Amino acid sequence: MRRLRGYIHEQADWPAFRWDAAALAPQLAEVRHRQGRLVGRMESLGFSLRSEAMLATLTDDVLKTSEIEGEHLDREQVRSSIAHRLGLDIGALTPADRHVDGVVEMMLDATQRYAVPLTEERLFAWHAALFPTGRSGMSKIIVGAWRDGSSGPMQVVSGPIGKERVHFEALEAERLPSEMRAFLEWFEHGPMMDLVLKAAIAHLWFVTIHPFEDGNGRIARAVADMALARSEVSPQRFYSMSSTIRAEREGYYEILEMTQKSDLDITRWLSWFLTCLEAAIDRAESTLSDVMAKARFWQALKDQPLNARQRIMLTRLLDGFEGKLTSSKWAAITKSSPDTALRDITDLLERGILVRDVGGGRSTSYSLAPF
Repeated sequence: MRRLRGYIHEQADWPAFRWDAAALAPQLAEVRHRQGRLVGRMESLGFSLRSEAMLATLTDDVLKTSEIEGEHLDREQVRSSIAHRLGLDIGALTPADRHVDGVVEMMLDATQRYAVPLTEERLFAWHAALFPTGRSGMSKIIVGAWRDGSSGPMQVVSGPIGKERVHFEALEAERLPSEMRAFLEWFEHGPMMDLVLKAAIAHLWFVTIHPFEDGNGRIARAVADMALARSEVSPQRFYSMSSTIRAEREGYYEILEMTQKSDLDITRWLSWFLTCLEAAIDRAESTLSDVMAKARFWQALKDQPLNARQRIMLTRLLDGFEGKLTSSKWAAITKSSPDTALRDITDLLERGILVRDVGGGRSTSYSLAPF
């Protein structure tokens, strides 16, 4: 076996990726079949159920793409930000900070405007949206422009501070303008290929170039989502690749590292990506089941009088309330007095909509009754 010249971007024939199309064909065909079947099922739903499924998917996508990088956003802020931008009525909206809004804006721009060409200026706008203060954590970074190399070699790492693992080192900053021109030309005008494979290659290629000082992983996943939206000719997202990558985070970094340190045969990376997409579609089936369960819940309560506070809290419980629901949390979330919160809860207990949790410790907690 010939000796490789370090990383993939150092190969003489970079970026002439190659793969075994015959080996991938059965897996690609299965993924495409399942992808089409899922989109068909979702589009057969009524507008409200379809919107709820898309809202749940996009919320997970935004949360998980940040979690992959070790950043945890507030779920309710993310959900409210998405609902506001899509014009969806979900009741009271939780105000979102500008950082959350920035991540949401990038993801929605990539998927809602999937047919608009991907350009250098558009990538710069996404990057600026991710870092509205011009800082990554406490560090000031170059925003809305390619990195300039002043911070030293760009390394892709994972793990906590002090225990980082270097997976690979990106190409030199002086190569960025020409490398990104080549990438964008390929993305918009490259040779005809299946757009699912294009999403996988775009993800890998962008991460390899690593053009920004920070945010490269999130933007690479947005670019891949854009290609997947093109593959379906639809802005509606019903599955989340980022959620699956987050669940397989260790494997994600392992396959990236292996690919970066091999030659330009990326068959294993493409197979991993297709497997990940299959898992994302599996998760979407679960999301659809949850949406249908919510629909049955509200249908069962359609003749029940509920005040605005009760609707807000029942929605929170249906969406997966974090921790235990207590009367004090009810009061804080609905901005009501403790007495009002207790009256709301007691009313729902008496009607069999809520039940007291067994045990409970010092504070009594409550859950939805089985429906």
